Amino acid sequence: MQDDRPLLGIMLMLAFCCVAPLGDATAKVLGGPDYGQTVFQLLLLRFVMQAVFLVPLAWVLGRPMRMSRRVTWLVFLRSIIHVTGSGLMFLALQFLPLAETVAIAFVLPFIMLLLGWLLLDEEIGWRRLAACAVGFGGTLMVIQPSFAAVGWPALLPVGVAFAFAFFMLVTRKIAKDVDPIGMQGVSGVMAVAILLPFALLGYPLGADALMLVAVPPQAITLYLTLGVLGSFGHLLMTWSLRYAPSATLAPMQYLEIPIAAIFGWMIFHDLPNGLAALGILVTMSAGMYVILRERAIARRASAVLTATAGGPGAAV
Repeated sequence: MQDDRPLLGIMLMLAFCCVAPLGDATAKVLGGPDYGQTVFQLLLLRFVMQAVFLVPLAWVLGRPMRMSRRVTWLVFLRSIIHVTGSGLMFLALQFLPLAETVAIAFVLPFIMLLLGWLLLDEEIGWRRLAACAVGFGGTLMVIQPSFAAVGWPALLPVGVAFAFAFFMLVTRKIAKDVDPIGMQGVSGVMAVAILLPFALLGYPLGADALMLVAVPPQAITLYLTLGVLGSFGHLLMTWSLRYAPSATLAPMQYLEIPIAAIFGWMIFHDLPNGLAALGILVTMSAGMYVILRERAIARRASAVLTATAGGPGAAV
């Protein structure tokens, strides 16, 4: 697209890769034994805070929240996908270490490449495909637990990957037609509207998973952190997709793995072993290659424009 600025898109995605694992770590702490918050309550309050933070912000900044019928339906679809992916992620974090959960979910870039090619007709060069292949090889080295040891929860991050692949594609489809802050505010309201009926049915149905539990006072700060990180993180993703194709950004998301490993070590004392550390280095190398590749392309494009500007017409 003419308005694409790949390097800016990449930098925004790098920021997202730092914010997202920290939000996941916060959700894992809240869902742990110290606070005992249910996955459903985490999900509901996370989107409540997104709506509370971003709707007033959009109004104060004068950002539009009205959308065409087509875009409204796409934002609603995006909200359903977002709720599904976040719910699967929060559930997976109840069973798996942070870095491992993120690592397993990183079949996402392969899915993104295929869907971007099939559905959006995005060009995929062999270098980006090779970078994804190398990064995925590193991901396999990071994936440690056997399915025999953890059982079915090990499959949850794969569901997260599929959900967020479609989430990113829908976001890319509408990113240039809507204001990111306004869209995220509306999306938060839609997500709450999707979840509230389940909350109201929890007690009549006797469904423990849907019942709300008490929030300890010391958990309020963590909930606010979760809301801020979730809202801000997905703004970064939305902004990144305004400026770069999903196929370009897909390999960059591999950097979430080493960042998640760092947070996992700092917060939960989960230290990757030698093979995992090697895998982290491989994934970081693949991501850095994409940055260098995009810089080289940008420099060549700039050189062509300069040469054209200094051509035959320059002396007129």
